[in-house]
Amino acid sequence: MAADQGPAGASPAAPVVTVAGPRVHRAEEVLTPEAIAFVVGLHRAFEGRRQELLARRKARRAEIAAAGTLDFLPGTAQVRAADWKVAEAPRALQDRRVEITGPTDRKMVVNALNSGARIWLADFEDATSPTWENVVSGQINLIDAFEGRIDFTTPAGKAYALKPAAELATVVVRPRGWHLDENHLLVDGTPVAGAFLDFGLYFFHNAARLLAKRAEDPEDPNSGPYFYLPKTESHLEARLWNDVFTHAQAELGIPHGTVRATVLIETITAAFEMDEILYELRDHAAGLNAGRWDYLFSIVKNFRDAGEHYILPDRNSVTMASPFMAAYTRLLVRTCHRRGAHAIGGMAAFIPSRKDPEVNAAALEKVKADKDREAGNGFDGSWVAHPDLVPVARASFDAVLGERPHQKDNPGPSEPVTPAQLLDIAGAGGTCTHAGLHNAVQVGIRYIEAWLRGMGAVGIFNMMEDAATAEISRSQIWQWIHNGVVLSDTGEKATAELVRTMVAAELAELRAELGEESYSAGRWREAAQLFEQVALAEEFADFLTLPALPLLG
Repeated sequence: MAADQGPAGASPAAPVVTVAGPRVHRAEEVLTPEAIAFVVGLHRAFEGRRQELLARRKARRAEIAAAGTLDFLPGTAQVRAADWKVAEAPRALQDRRVEITGPTDRKMVVNALNSGARIWLADFEDATSPTWENVVSGQINLIDAFEGRIDFTTPAGKAYALKPAAELATVVVRPRGWHLDENHLLVDGTPVAGAFLDFGLYFFHNAARLLAKRAEDPEDPNSGPYFYLPKTESHLEARLWNDVFTHAQAELGIPHGTVRATVLIETITAAFEMDEILYELRDHAAGLNAGRWDYLFSIVKNFRDAGEHYILPDRNSVTMASPFMAAYTRLLVRTCHRRGAHAIGGMAAFIPSRKDPEVNAAALEKVKADKDREAGNGFDGSWVAHPDLVPVARASFDAVLGERPHQKDNPGPSEPVTPAQLLDIAGAGGTCTHAGLHNAVQVGIRYIEAWLRGMGAVGIFNMMEDAATAEISRSQIWQWIHNGVVLSDTGEKATAELVRTMVAAELAELRAELGEESYSAGRWREAAQLFEQVALAEEFADFLTLPALPLLG
């Protein structure tokens, strides 16, 4: 599909808008002239600020590299000290004890809404490979879900349909982060931000629809435009989102404050600005979320050349109970509850398997322990990646919450969290091993290959992996090599040559495992080349998805 659009009778300064993506079934239902104009309006109003903030990220990283540390911002001390709260959560977001995440393909839409979770994070970001097909069809699927006309039948004939509306999860959409462009929608030759497109199309088509559902039935869980905001690095980026919300609501005549947003605190810089982020979004804020892999990735990215203290051990050995991660979660719960916001815990990414009951039981016990810990530490809810984990997480939170929708009355620990605690990476213990390096290569290549084929959420070794997994895998390798790490289990030094040997061995194993025909039908060589590029290049790539995007076509 390719089309140039400009407002009828427009002045010579009117933008030239090009929709250049391949044809997608039913795309005309969401890519209407009015919806595209709304997205273009966001681009023209806010693209300059987005670019300034992206430039500021690079400057901030240079400051961190020079200082070798981080601290709370002195210029916003008054915000942290003042007594204020965010807006009251709407009915649909009061009880968030279990949230399920996943992409917006048709089967996932039905399964997630039916899962028994209170919230479904409908993900256009890390769990979605941003092909034009995925981006557009995801919007169509959400509209169909709200209209009650979505269903799905597998090739084997198994049918999926929605339960009654009152039993469905509440949809919370995660648009792409500020750093990603959408190369299939151009304004005067410049790509729009993926964030503007994902948010803009969803808000334009659904904000009024969802408010109408609320008017018809106040108990309907899908009765407002709610969002998760990813990859936020500062309160100024949250301010931009707040201004986007204000602009969008005014443009469509939606009451101010209708939007509610939960911010993922998945960067180390955002961890030092939690109060400020909630303050910027206070009319639209719903809470904060404690991630894991992206948070670790951000620590490596920002402190990759800051010395031995910041070298992260094997990623699977770093748990949310590690001292620096525990400090981060304590600060998040304390900040959220002081400000009247929800504190949402991290992901249980395990994929249950019915083939090995013993392994399955052990994994479910770990999930239970993790969710028990979160509920006991004051979180109001948590994430799972598979419907079979919903009852496990719900039981942990039911045991603490009972009939209460949340535990905002739990202020969390009274002791302040210090910068030194947030940055005590060495205190995590653990070691850097040959086995950990091998796992990073395996997971990174397998995920990237699936991503290049249009799959953003991928089951690998009984874990549901997304782009954040590949980011921490390749960034750890970069850090170990550039810091001369010696692997504790073999005594070898982590080098580019060792990694290339592992990559070649992995491709050979995959060829043998899959068979020549299946292997050749995949994109394994491209995936391996991209993985080596982002893991071994002298210059550290900010996000692996940036060099990967042109490969999607």
